[in-house]
Amino acid sequence: MLFYYLVSLSEQYSALNVFRYLTFRSMAAFLISFVFVLVFQPLFIRRIRKRGIKGQPIREDGPAHQEKEGTPTMGGLVVLCGVLVATLLLADLSNVYVWLVLAVMLGHAGLGFVDDWQKITNQNSKGVSGPTKLVVQTLISVSAAVVLLWLEFNTELRFPFLKDAAIDLGLMFIVFVALVVVGTSNAVNLTDGLDGLAIGPIMTVALTYGIFTYLAGNSKLANYLAIPYVPGVGDVTIILSAIVAAGLGFLWYNTFPAQV
Repeated sequence: MLFYYLVSLSEQYSALNVFRYLTFRSMAAFLISFVFVLVFQPLFIRRIRKRGIKGQPIREDGPAHQEKEGTPTMGGLVVLCGVLVATLLLADLSNVYVWLVLAVMLGHAGLGFVDDWQKITNQNSKGVSGPTKLVVQTLISVSAAVVLLWLEFNTELRFPFLKDAAIDLGLMFIVFVALVVVGTSNAVNLTDGLDGLAIGPIMTVALTYGIFTYLAGNSKLANYLAIPYVPGVGDVTIILSAIVAAGLGFLWYNTFPAQV
């Protein structure tokens, strides 16, 4: 939204031309998301405590973290909102890849919210059943893969350091996407369930994929590095930059002693 408004004014105010550059918008998204979480996370924590909502119970089969018993949970809601605000302000909202990534993220966030809410209200660590989670995750990932096929997305599987090695997956691309997305989602669940520190791996992976999407969305860099060029995918860098920043803001309140 802000992106369109400022670009429309760039003809009158040349300084606003910086908003045409993906690197500048990614940095701006980083700052907005970081400040958003820093400001609103403590408000969220106070609100949760004031309403008397109990924290998520600690699993007995994990490492001993009894000092975290009762700590407010669902702090990821503020992280999610920070990412959404930064993205909606600075990304090109006519870009289908932006909406596709947001849809997948919101779908999994909704599942996570329901899971956490059941754990809190029932005060046990079960939440949504495993089979139900797998079904929902699979539906989300398959839907995303079908949309990518409809967009005539490159379905070749390439291998690092092997310039010409590629396998065209065809319709098996749907299965591949489902395995990657569902596997990644559950890997995050397992990491978070063990020690509650999933935000660290999320930030490092988001940073790495932010570099990938920036390179893949730039025709000259993609050609130079011999990686597939995907027109428009560069704007996903804004989302990933916002995720890294939101993670940093979350860590400010999540470090020992964790407030959320």
